Formats: sequence, C-alpha cells, structure tokens
Amino acid sequence: MINSEFPVLQDSSNESGQGDTVSLSLSVSELDDTGEGKGKKKRGRPGRPPQATNKKARKSPVDKGGRRPNGMAQQNGEGGDPTTLFEVVKLGKSAMQSVVDDWIESYKQDRDMALLDLINFFIQCSGCKGTVRIEMFRNMQNAEIIRKMTEEFDEDSGDYPLTIAGPQWKKFRYNFCEFIGVLIRQCQYSIIYDEYMMDTVISLLTGLSDSQVRAFRHTSTLAAMKLMTALVNVALNLSINQDNTQRQYEAERNKVAGKRATDKLELLLEKRKELQENQDEIENMMNSIFKGIFVHRYRDAIAEIRAICIEEIGVWMKLYSDAFLNDSYLKYVGWTLHDRQGEVRLKCLKALQTLYTNRGLFPKLELFTNRFKDRIVSMTLDKEYDVAVEAIRLVTLILHGSEDALSNEDCENVYHLVYSAHRPVAVAAGEFLHRKLFSRHDPQAEEALAKRRGRNSPNGNLIRMLVLFFLESELHEHAAYLVDSLWDSSQELLKDWDCMIELLLEEPVQGEEVLGDRHESALIELMVCTIRQAAEAHPPVGRGTGKRVLTAKEKKTQVDDKNKLTEHFIIALPMLLSKYQADAEKVANLLQIPQYFDLEVYSSGRMEKHLDALLKQIRVVVEKHTETEVLEACSKTYSILCSEEYTIMNRVDIARSQLIDELTDRFSHSVEDLLQEGDEADDDDIYNVLSSLKKLTAFHNAHDLTKWDLFKNCYRLLKMGIEQGSMPEQIAVQALQCSHYSILWQLVRITEGSPSKAFMLLCDLLMIFSHQLTTGSREALQPLVFNPDNTLQSELLSFVLDHVFIDQDDENQSMEGDEEDEANKIEALHKRRNLLAAFSKLIIYDIVDMPAAADIFKHYMKYYNDYGDIIKETLSKTRQTDKIQCAKTLILSLQQLFNELVQDQGPNLDRTSSHVSGIKELARRFALTFGLDQIKTREAVATLHKDGIDFAFKFPNPKGAEYPPPNLAFLEVLCEFSSKLLRQDKKTVHSYLEKFMTEYMMERREDVWLPLIAYRNSLLTGGDEDRMSVTTGSTTSRASTVRSKRGRPPLHKKPADESVDGSWVMRNDTIQTPGGLQTPQLTSTVLRENPRQAAEHIPEQDSSEPGSEPDYIHNFNLLTSGHFRRGLMEDDAEPIFEDVMMSSRGQLEDMNEEFEDTMVIDLPPSRNRRERAELRPDFFDSTAIIEDDSVSISYANSSLYDCVITAESKSPKWKILHKGGKKAFFKSLM
Repeated sequence: MINSEFPVLQDSSNESGQGDTVSLSLSVSELDDTGEGKGKKKRGRPGRPPQATNKKARKSPVDKGGRRPNGMAQQNGEGGDPTTLFEVVKLGKSAMQSVVDDWIESYKQDRDMALLDLINFFIQCSGCKGTVRIEMFRNMQNAEIIRKMTEEFDEDSGDYPLTIAGPQWKKFRYNFCEFIGVLIRQCQYSIIYDEYMMDTVISLLTGLSDSQVRAFRHTSTLAAMKLMTALVNVALNLSINQDNTQRQYEAERNKVAGKRATDKLELLLEKRKELQENQDEIENMMNSIFKGIFVHRYRDAIAEIRAICIEEIGVWMKLYSDAFLNDSYLKYVGWTLHDRQGEVRLKCLKALQTLYTNRGLFPKLELFTNRFKDRIVSMTLDKEYDVAVEAIRLVTLILHGSEDALSNEDCENVYHLVYSAHRPVAVAAGEFLHRKLFSRHDPQAEEALAKRRGRNSPNGNLIRMLVLFFLESELHEHAAYLVDSLWDSSQELLKDWDCMIELLLEEPVQGEEVLGDRHESALIELMVCTIRQAAEAHPPVGRGTGKRVLTAKEKKTQVDDKNKLTEHFIIALPMLLSKYQADAEKVANLLQIPQYFDLEVYSSGRMEKHLDALLKQIRVVVEKHTETEVLEACSKTYSILCSEEYTIMNRVDIARSQLIDELTDRFSHSVEDLLQEGDEADDDDIYNVLSSLKKLTAFHNAHDLTKWDLFKNCYRLLKMGIEQGSMPEQIAVQALQCSHYSILWQLVRITEGSPSKAFMLLCDLLMIFSHQLTTGSREALQPLVFNPDNTLQSELLSFVLDHVFIDQDDENQSMEGDEEDEANKIEALHKRRNLLAAFSKLIIYDIVDMPAAADIFKHYMKYYNDYGDIIKETLSKTRQTDKIQCAKTLILSLQQLFNELVQDQGPNLDRTSSHVSGIKELARRFALTFGLDQIKTREAVATLHKDGIDFAFKFPNPKGAEYPPPNLAFLEVLCEFSSKLLRQDKKTVHSYLEKFMTEYMMERREDVWLPLIAYRNSLLTGGDEDRMSVTTGSTTSRASTVRSKRGRPPLHKKPADESVDGSWVMRNDTIQTPGGLQTPQLTSTVLRENPRQAAEHIPEQDSSEPGSEPDYIHNFNLLTSGHFRRGLMEDDAEPIFEDVMMSSRGQLEDMNEEFEDTMVIDLPPSRNRRERAELRPDFFDSTAIIEDDSVSISYANSSLYDCVITAESKSPKWKILHKGGKKAFFKSLM
C-alpha cells in the first residue's frame, strides 16, 4: 500500500479508469476470498535503517564517488569516474546487474540515502539541474519537492535526455529502461514488500507524471510504465508459484492419513499464504500505477507519452493475458485507434498484432474484434503509409485466426490496395490476398493434386482464380502492379510458367472450364509481367525509388529465373505466336518476351531451329498487322536479336533485310501507283501506301534504313500533298515521321567522330525550337518549344570550356605533322570561334541561363586576341537584356577566378602577384563597360557591390574572429567598381559593409586587412574627390594621347615621382586610396579631339550632385578633354567597342621596342566609326549557310569573317581570301 507520507498525486479527473483494478488472485479452494477488503498483514514504515550485518557490504557507485550527507554529489576532479546513478546509467559502461546490486547494498546500509539517490536519478533523467537534499526528502511532501525542482528546471532549452538526438542518448533510453527492470527483478523477493521503497518511488512518479513540465511528465511516465511491466513479470511468477504450491498442497492432502505429512501441509499453507499476501501487495502497486498514471497519461497532450502507454499495455496483455486481456483494458487500445497522431495509432496496431498472433487468445478478443473491426479495416486507408501497412497486416492476422471475422465487403476494401503505388502497402495487401484466395486449406486434396502437373496441377485452379480476380478488378493496365504485390507471398505460383503455357496451348479436357478470349488475354498479360519481374528483379516503374543493389542471393535467383524462363519460352513462344497471330493485343504482349531471354542459349543449346521458327512467326505478324503497337514490338524484337554481342546476329540480320526489301518494293510500287492516279486514287491505293509506310516507319525508328533511301518517296508524297492538297492525313503524318527518322539517322552518321558538328547542330536546334518560336502570333507552336534543362546547359558549357578555351600549344600538339602550317592553325581557331559564337547566341537569346556566361567572361583577358570581340559583343547584348543579371554574372566570373587562385596558392594570397593584378585588371575593364550614365546603371552596380561584399564575408576564418575572412582579399578587386557608384549609393553600400564589420575589424591596420581598408576608403570618398583626381590627373597618371591611324603611338615613360613609396596607408583618409598595385591607364580611341584644345573649354567645377544634368555635362566635357580614361563601351544602347586591350604576358617580347619602360599594350589597327559600321552587321545573325555533301551547316555569324580578317590581315592566305569574299572564306575552312 502507498504510505501516507508520500501520497499518490492523482488528477482530479479520474474518469472511467478509476473503476478498473488489477486482480491477480486465482480461485483456489482455501483462498476464494480475494476481494478488496481482504485482511492482509500491515507493515509500517521502519523508523531507522536495519542493523548492519557482519558481512562487508560491496561498495556502491555512490560510495566510490563519495557523497556528502546532504545528498549533493561531490565534484569529481581527478579520476573522472561517475558519481551518480544518472552518470552510471548514461555512460553504460558497467553491467546493469552490478549497478543494481550496488544500490541494493547501499539501501540495506541506509535506505533513506539510497532512496535519495534513486529520487535524484529520476530528477536528473528528466534534464533537471536541481538536486533533492536529504532535508527536503525527510521534511517535505512530494508535491513541494516537485514544485521546488520545477523552479530549478532549465527552461531555456526544450531538450532533455529522452528527446536529445544521437546514439549516446538513444543508448541512454535503453539503459534507463533496463535499469528499472533489473531493479524490480532483483528486489522482487524482499525489498519491494517493505512498504517503503515502492511506496516512495510510485508516489514520486505519480507526482511527476502530473507535472506541467513535459520533461518530468515524459520521463516519469516511461519509468512508471517500465516499472509496471516489471511488476507484471513479478506477478506472473507469483501466480506460477502459487499454482505449484496449490498442486503440492492438494497432492499431499489427498494422501491417506498414515502417509500424510502434517508438517509439510503446514509449511505449504504458510507458503501459500505468503504468496497470496505478496500477490495482493503487487496488485496494490499495479493498481496505483494504472489508476494514478496510465489512466491519465494515455490521453496526454504529447503523442510520445500516449504511445508509451499504449505500447506497454500491449506488453502487459501479452505477458499476463489472464489478468489484463479483457475488455476493461482492451478498451483503452480501441479508443486510441482514433488518435490524431500516426505514431500512436501505429503503437496500437502493433500491440494488437502481438495478441492476434496467438490464436489461443482469439476467444478473449472476440468482443473487441466485433466492436473495433470496422475501425481497423478503415485504417488500411490511413494517410500515414506505415499505419496503413500495419493495419493491413493486422487484418491479415484476423483473417488467419477466423475466416468469418471479416465480411466480403471488408475483404474487398483490402483487395484493391494491391494496386497501390506505395509498395509496402501493396505487398501487405498482396499477403492478405494470398491468404484469402490462394491458401490451400485441405491437406488431403492438396496431396492428391500435388501428383498432377500442368493445367491439372494445384496451381492450375489458382492461376484461373488470379485471372478472374484481375478481370473483376477492372484495372487491366496495372497487371505489373498486381504481380509485384503478390511476388513476395505467391512467387511459387507466379513462376509456374509450365502451367500457364499449358493453359494457353492445350485443349481443355472434357468437363473442364474453357478459358475465354478475355481470360486468355489477361493470362498472357500477367505471364509477361511475371517474366519481367523475374528477369529484372526490381519493382515496375512508378513503384519504388529506383533500382536497388541486389544481394548475392538475389542475383543468383535472378540468373536462375532468367535461365528457366528462357528454356521454357524459346520453345513455346513460336507456338504461342502461331496460335494467336491474328490477335493484335495478345501478339503485342507475347513479342515483349524475347527481350528477357538469355540469347546465348540459342547458340549454346543448339536451338537455331527455334530461332528460325520465331523469325518466321514475326514475319507473318508483320504481314498481317498494321497496328502501331504490334509493329513497334516486332521492330524492337528484331533490334534485340540483332545485337552484335550474340552469334545469332548474322542469321537475324539476313531475315530482317529480306523483310525490309520486300516492304520497300511494295512501298515504292504503291507510291508510283498513287502518284499516277492522283485525285482518282481509290481506297485500295491509299491503303497499300499507308500499310507499307506504317511498317517501314515502325522499323525505321529502331533500325538504320538509310541504304533503302525511304526519304525520297516520302518527300514525293509530301510534295504532292502540298501541291494538290488532297493527300490523306494519315499518309502525311506517316511520311513526315519516316522522313524525320531518316534525317536523324543521317545526323547520327554525320556526327560520329565529330563532336563539334554535333554541338553546332544542337545549338541551332535549340535556337529554332526556343521560346521565340511562338512570337508573331504563332502561339499554336507552343508544344514545339523546348527549353534545355540544367543538365543539358552544364554539358554545353563543359563542351565549350574543353574545346574552345585551350592553349595554342595544346592545339599544336594535337595536330599531327602540321605544327608549322599556319593555315591549319587559323582554320582551327575559326572552328573554335564558331563554337563560342554558337553558345553565346544561346546566352543572348535567353535559351541558356545568363550565369553560364560567367565562365566565358572570365577568359576575356587571357584569350582577348582570339575571342575578345565575341565576348565583348556577348557582354553588350546581355546587358541590354538584363542589366542587373549581367552585373551579377560579371561579379560571378571574378569570384570564380578568385576561387581558382585561392585553390592554387592557398588563402594567403600575394596581392602583388601578376595573377591578382590580372583579376583586378579584368575588374577594371568590366567597370569601364558600365559607361558614363550612372543613373542608368545605378541598380546594377549596387547589386554587384552587394554580391561582392557577401562573397568576401561569406565564410568566417576557422582560426577565429580575430583573423580576416578567407575571401577578404576580394574587396580589393571590388574597389575597381566603386567609382561607378553615385555618392548616395556609396553611403548605402558602406552601411551594408558595416553590417559585416566588427569593432575589431575597424581597428586593424595589418597587411591582411588592407583590402578592407582600401574598399572602405573607396566608398567613403565622394564626388569632390573624383573631380580632384580628374583635374590633377596630369601629375599622377600618364598623359593621354590620341592614337594615330597609321601606327601605334609611343607611350610615355612612367614619371619618376610616381612610386610605391607613397603608400596610401600613410595618406589622409579623405584622399582616394588606390589599390595595392597601380594599373596603367589605357588610351581610348573614342577620343578623336585634340586634348589640348579641349582642355581650354573645361568649365569651373560647381557643387552639382553626381547624376544631375549639370554634373553629366561637366563629366562629358571632362571626357572630351581627355582627362577621363574610358574604354570598351561608352553607350549602353549603341556600344562602341575599342580594340585597346591588354595583351597576354607571353606576347610582350614580340612587341615594338619603343614600349621598353611601360607595360606593353596591344593596339590592333583602328578603324573609324564608318568602317566599323560596315564591318560589324548583326554579329549573331546566322545567315552564312554553306552546303557540303547534302549536309547544311549553319555558322554562328557571317561577321566572324570580318573579325578574323581584321585580326589576321597580315597573313598572305587571308589576303587572298579577303579578295574572294565570304563565300571563298567559308569554303576554304571546310
């Protein structure tokens, strides 16, 4: 009984569970009085611990770690050994038996301290940081202790040991439950009956389970349910011992008076009385737990707590069915079947499955089954697939236990689930179907039928039943799903191909039911599905996540099944085709079988005669049928049999060629007749053309029939239809389709060994079938629009990077014996330019996503001499399409270069290296492309800066916050774009930058922080500083010069006063600070006016805001005066590209000697605006078409001719080509 000092804290709403008590007493003659009012021995709570015995007690974990008298654990600073029960159980290093034995020893020494350890164990397992002290334990009620612990609970985190993820805490849950079970098992003979330990523990757990703190409620409920399960085991043992004692007592009492041992009878009576008292005590404890905890917590707000209660009550019913398997307890499981959480419903079904598995318990479950059967059947359609699977399995167990338990309607609700797309549900339904329809229940009849084979075998009737079920389900398109559902449970039946073949081929005996036409079709369809399932060993399409890796056993089974089905159907298939050759549906299914054959058997087994019989039947089928499905099946079969890896290929190829010859002759004659008849053609002429054309089209799909030249006659038919307008629609469709296949096979031949041609063709096709196909009121062509997916775009880009951006040395090495042939080099360059131009078209017309251009833009400096004009034009067109996305692409290309540099050199970049200078130079060229109109490019430039800042601070330094981010050096590249920001935008970008900066970053002045300082200063400088740099530019930069039309102008040497010693770190913050390396100014060829004359008209600087009209006029005057250094593009709408580009470092030695003291700048011959207009039509207008060997190749742009002629005008060959014009130019490259 529960001691009054530790009362049970029960919920006020005790509901119907208060009337349910656990009665464990058995009806024995002397012990019939087992009511609640039985007088049992009362044991009061001892006032002090029992006297210590002479036996030395074994040290407990508490003794080892040391514990203060108040119950607080000491700090374990040295050894690191666990000092509390919680730590011992959490680590799980010690055997639980030893841990419990140590606690029992400590309980015998001082039970208050031992119980205090146990109480703190439950408190700590709940995640509470508080500790119950000995004074609290002795002087406070449970409610007060729990209230105190609740106040000390850490509410900041919602996690506690039972909910924390990870293998350690999963193991802790197991150890926690094991500890409780072992504790009760070890204490079951004495300690649990002292009316102190169990009363205290049950009272504490009851109070904790009623707490509003979820951690307390969850942990205590789990502990109480495991405690109840352990007590059920104790009660079961007591019941068994009581039965044994009762039998011994009856046997001794029934002896004759002379042989009866009175002392033994008294001992048995005493033992029986003690067992009865212990049983009453255990019954009292279980009632306290059940009424005080289970009745309230099985409907807790937390689903996990409800699931624990239902799971454990299922264990009680299974362990001790005499006491718990009755309606008083089953009702809780039945009610919880309606729980709103799938987790709880799943526990209910699994608990019931353990009960229905034991057929001896069915009588006790009869009332429950009748009451909740409808709910269980409806759960087979549960929205949670796991719940639905377990519900089907439970219904199967109910069916197995009692055939009459389920009605026909209940069974039909489960039958249709074999067609479910979710495979576990379908397999479970297949097991139910197998149990209901295909299980043999008459052993004598089964033994008699086992001696029969074929159609009269035991599987004969079952196969008929399966066919009948398939037809009645009216889901004939899902035969593969039905076979897959039954594969695990009825595999022996489904693999009985002998029986299926005999049912189809042999005539029925007298009195046997004949298979109808529908039944034969269904049987053939099911048979083909079983063959596919056995040969492929994976579920059909739409059921399952993909092909899983087969085990060695499954692979062996697959090979055996494939050999078995090959041996059966190599012989039977020609006979089946012969019987059903007139039925299109049956023939189409039967012709799918050869693709699952092991074709080596034809040769190894000397079965060529069966191959000839098969080819003969296929030819007959082709001649008799015009249905597309049948013809495609025949074509596919020929294609499989003609595989070059098999020795039968020659035999099949001869048969195929003979068939195509005959069909082609028939087609040619029928076309001639139709063309001659014209409008007077009758139906026979049309049918002859259509039937032969259908057959050839079906074969042309899988076979290369180019040598038969079908395109010619198809073209004649289409031409006649266009001219006369009287061509039947079916013939026109078939002719178009056949022509389509002819063109595709020719393209395959052309592109073999020439990936560049295939790439060009693919780009042209993507252009033709792009979204622009529907422009101009052509919405009807929308179904023809094709948009390449990300995979195709990536492959196109990879091809360009691999075949276009290659070094000249690599190209020379790839040429065999042509290293010195200049013409071959130019031709190879021209082909690469074509590839790049074709891909650039896709980017410009928004067929390929614009970010793909980042991989193109980043090569601008390195490959300027080869592809500079193409890349510049691509950049111009993409900016006109979307300025913001173009800016994002530019910064992405710089980020890619920066990442590549970091991968090569590591995070500590040398900012003075040529590689970093190259990235900065590319960024400066990109900045020039934004032009003068800052208002127009305002949003794009701001977006560019935002992306650059995000990239610079994207990853923190793994060494700590005091170290710069790995990408911080990228800010030095970003400085090149600061001049393109308006003054107010600089403030906004600076504010955005400060979001990433800390106080520590602002104070740093080391070299590693210089990029941040430089970028920040570039944002802090305003328009005044910009004007100052312009007016004083003559002293800090090279003088601008106007390039002569006839040659390259001499560049001035670097002024002596401009040196690195004037470091910007030592300058005032109000002055614009350049980057770590000075980049040379370029001379723009846009400036045609004399800079000295223009300088005389410079107006005085005023206070106009950047972006305003006066400021724009002022900047324009500065531009014309030569103080602004601009290049690339000046106007977004009509960009003018200049040829002022930095040459690669490897070409410096070939430049003129006059560039000796300055960085060499490659200045190609200039042209005036009129010359550019003449040489630069629409760069991407694909008008240059050249025919070669009846193959049309569309070149990317005719102006490639102009670009190449411009760059290579000094070559003798190009002078000749220039005289010959564009046509001679392109023909020379073929």
